[in-house]
Amino acid sequence: MNFEIPARVEDYRARIADFVDREILPLEADRASFDAHGNIALPLLDTLRAKARAQGLWCLQLKPETGGQGLGKMGMAVCYEEMNRSIFGPVAFNSGAPDDGNMMVLEALATPQQKQKWLAPIVEGRVRSAFAMTEPHPGGGSDPSMIMTRAERRGDKYVVTGRKWFITGAEEASHFILVARTSDDARHGLSALLFHRDQPGWRIKRRIEIMGPEEHGGHCELEFDGLEIPAEDLLAGEGKGMKVTQVRLGPARLTHCMRWLGLAKRCVEIARAYAAERYGFGQRLADRESIQLKLGDLAMRIEIGRMLVMKAAWELDRGGFARKEVSMAKVHVANVLHDAADIGIQINGARGYSTDTVLEWIYRYARQARLVDGADEVHKMVLNRFLNEEELGFWRWRVEGEA
Repeated sequence: MNFEIPARVEDYRARIADFVDREILPLEADRASFDAHGNIALPLLDTLRAKARAQGLWCLQLKPETGGQGLGKMGMAVCYEEMNRSIFGPVAFNSGAPDDGNMMVLEALATPQQKQKWLAPIVEGRVRSAFAMTEPHPGGGSDPSMIMTRAERRGDKYVVTGRKWFITGAEEASHFILVARTSDDARHGLSALLFHRDQPGWRIKRRIEIMGPEEHGGHCELEFDGLEIPAEDLLAGEGKGMKVTQVRLGPARLTHCMRWLGLAKRCVEIARAYAAERYGFGQRLADRESIQLKLGDLAMRIEIGRMLVMKAAWELDRGGFARKEVSMAKVHVANVLHDAADIGIQINGARGYSTDTVLEWIYRYARQARLVDGADEVHKMVLNRFLNEEELGFWRWRVEGEA
């Protein structure tokens, strides 16, 4: 097993690290840089994006013919972790959710005409996008088979009725990927369709207020009342909605983990810096065994997370689905991010609870990590299913030369 990274990937990692240090962290430290929802103000983001693009640090995850650099999932793991040393980082490089996952699924499944119409504007940074799947009860959440929003074929178009909610980025999105029911077939009843925000027949009912800071465009509830989508904007074919969700959500869950590792490391960085300078009862915090145990444990758990992410990335790069590997990474990294923020705040005391550092921002953000793209419990159930099917083979090493 070779844990070395290619020199080309290291070059991108180093350049991203330098960009984050020089261009992004100074903005993050200025409260005037934030919008009303706890994210970077859009005018500042536009400036950062132009600089990142000029320096060749744009859409690294996509293929060269799509406008990227073709790093693959393992290269992305290295670079995304570095991007998210800052809470503003990934979106500046056009590698933030939900655009990241939407671009990758469109790159994989869209027709050439669809790529030109729906993908290229996102790659170029001219529009933002959203993925509309989750529904309020009794509709589909972690279980897509429960989806109730319907898209009825009428001639050369589909007519959509139903509701979605917690749709990330919807208020700022122009391009949407919608998962809806086109039949009652248990396996092939879902389809994915593409629509533009200016098409009539739908509306944003509300922007749902949440505990943490928000992505641009928030998390919204949508209503569909006769939205007409031309059949040419069907993605991957009728009845292929489950395939679309699998192609999108597996890698998207993993890219979340890549970014969360960067945030977890940032929490440790802030905690260590404060512990090194803060004295109490005649002793530096950094010299106290209790602090050393907390930070050492976090360092180990973050490294375990990196190994889980890299194994899943390797499996995806070789053409596998990595369902088991992604689930393990998702559960572990989501929890270590939450604990890293919590411990960082504890070591910093009142300073950590204030807005003087980004620890409180990360703490509020981290709580969603154990819910988004499948709750911990769902992923553990998936792992148990694999355990039942594979038994001792669950832990089997893949042998060189195997398909």
